[in-house]
Amino acid sequence: MRTTTSDALFGRAKTIIPGGVNSPVRAFASVGRNPLFIAKAAGSRITDVDGNEYIDYVGSWGPMILGHAHPRVIEAVRKAALDGTSYGAPTELEIRMAERIIGIVPSIEMVRMVNSGTEATMSAIRLARAFTGREKIIKFEGCYHGHGDAFLIKAGSGAMTLGVPDSPGVPGGVASGTLTAAYNSLPSVQALVDANRGAVAAIIVEPVVGNMGCVPPQPGFLEGLRALCTKEGILLIFDEVMTGFRVARGGAQELYGIKPDLTTLGKIIGGGLPVGAYGGRKDIMAMVAPAGPMYQAGTLSGNPLAMAAGFETLSIIKEDPAFYTRLEAKSARLAAGMQAIIDGAGLPLVQNRVGAMFTTFFTKGPVTDYTSAAVADRAKFGVFFRGMLERGINFAPSQFEAGFMSIAHTDEDIDRTVAAAKDVMSAI
Repeated sequence: MRTTTSDALFGRAKTIIPGGVNSPVRAFASVGRNPLFIAKAAGSRITDVDGNEYIDYVGSWGPMILGHAHPRVIEAVRKAALDGTSYGAPTELEIRMAERIIGIVPSIEMVRMVNSGTEATMSAIRLARAFTGREKIIKFEGCYHGHGDAFLIKAGSGAMTLGVPDSPGVPGGVASGTLTAAYNSLPSVQALVDANRGAVAAIIVEPVVGNMGCVPPQPGFLEGLRALCTKEGILLIFDEVMTGFRVARGGAQELYGIKPDLTTLGKIIGGGLPVGAYGGRKDIMAMVAPAGPMYQAGTLSGNPLAMAAGFETLSIIKEDPAFYTRLEAKSARLAAGMQAIIDGAGLPLVQNRVGAMFTTFFTKGPVTDYTSAAVADRAKFGVFFRGMLERGINFAPSQFEAGFMSIAHTDEDIDRTVAAAKDVMSAI
């Protein structure tokens, strides 16, 4: 596999872009090679600037549930662009998009469109503080909610990959307002609430973690959070930027039957374009300006191109009653193939999967929280990653990121992936 052009572009990029990339994990720093520069993508495949084609399980980090460059999504964006790319004014499509989200996600009664998942989570905690009159929030070790100051304490995703879970530049006063609990541990949450009684505005959680690898909630964990928040007057925020419309039609809250007070969304609702949203109970959302006093604004919020791509993506999903059944079958096929390799060779590997999100951890496991994820063997994962890439399979370049199945992946793609994994793992 020749990557001469990618290598040259990376060298050029490093002189003018910090680290040569515009988001840290893309640098491939933890997997021992230079990043690929991508030229195009279609369906389940991506092609780099050197002409190498890969079966892709990154899917732009989750949004591409239909596969890359779905013809209907591309056409929707094209039509929207012909009328203009941005107006800074309301459009009917924003209303239709809001109606569609509200019609699908069980807990959302009103929704505000923004431009990224980070913007959505930052706005949601500001709203929670405004609504409750309290200042502190509880998050969980290894959960990543974007790069807002309040979230970069024991963060997952790229911070965990690079070994810097706390970031310079975060003011001490902001950090002191963020309390950190252990994921899947209700006692750790209760202890923080007891020590800060009457001061906690919100608990924010990835209901299925995707940013320390895929880590599902243990039975009773989400139910316990809901009961505790209700009892203590704390708002429960589900960060479904990743899980929304992926693990089930109505997200993780539909899958587990839990109703949060606020939900943040992103990724799939933009069909691959920059987007975010936050929504929830009408009495809470009524505090958002201009209806209420909690200020939040955005020049490109509700951008017509993003709305067109997202609306068409959700329309395609809606038209297929068997969409998630078929997606589950594809994900289960890959998981079964990988598990057969693990069992057959007696390898110290653990698979976690919820629907079309999955991670293979290079550890004996089980992996249920930040502590158990962090002991995974990053060096062995790097060997696995490089071996799979050489065989035309693209996974996320980090042990601590989830993989994603799309509806465009074929049985042939999956069987080829399993065969490649068997070959690579035999040499690890």
